[in-house]
Amino acid sequence: MRSRRRHAGDTTLDDNEPGYFLPHPSGKKYIYVNGNNSPERQRFTVCHELAHIILGLPSDHQQVPSWNYAKKSENEMFCDIFAAELLLPYDLFKPLAEKLPMSLSSVDELAAKFVTSTMATGSRFAVVRKAPCAFVLSEKGKVRYASRSTGLRDAGAWIPPRFEVPQGSISAKLRAGTPCDGREEIEADEWFQHWERGGTLLEEARHLERWDQTLTLLWFEDEEVPAENRRVWENSSQSQEDAELLPELDGVLRFHSKKKRR
Repeated sequence: MRSRRRHAGDTTLDDNEPGYFLPHPSGKKYIYVNGNNSPERQRFTVCHELAHIILGLPSDHQQVPSWNYAKKSENEMFCDIFAAELLLPYDLFKPLAEKLPMSLSSVDELAAKFVTSTMATGSRFAVVRKAPCAFVLSEKGKVRYASRSTGLRDAGAWIPPRFEVPQGSISAKLRAGTPCDGREEIEADEWFQHWERGGTLLEEARHLERWDQTLTLLWFEDEEVPAENRRVWENSSQSQEDAELLPELDGVLRFHSKKKRR
């Protein structure tokens, strides 16, 4: 078994070992980070390990690679949230995020400014934006987590874990190796489960082949969630006369344009 006596910035750690902390006989705790990781990753690791110390949560990240969200424990997810709050404080991050256009380029710009990863920044970007949007991380073609703006959460827009990435989406095309330039339109119900409000989303995505992960940004172009449908269901025994007076109303605008937006 390899010795655990390593120094901070150790370059002998495996790719799936971002870091850890060890207690010292003096009562102090030392955090060790993987010296092979990027500065952004190292900063996140320090904050993540601080969460374990401050919240008193046992570490579980020896069980699965740190980049794998499929089987991440609750403790590890809580510590990720803690780290994001430290690195991307709401009061500083939100005003900057609101000034930028809705795009992955904006996420990149903020990531560079706050020295954070694209994944952490994208997730935070979606959460703080007033406009209805979502940032999705998928692995091997299945959703691992989705961060949604308050507007989408309130409207019930739900992208469940393990949900298959829609076949017609840019995300699926990029994973399959199909070149895609810019953003494209996709019906909202392709991404949102049990969605009955209609509407068309704009989608932008980026595939990370090394980990078979895809980052996806989704938003409504007019920055408003479509109004909730009002349905009047007819009783099957209604007379024809009644049916003519009160036809079924489903409130769905039947516009299925295949137009792509670049």
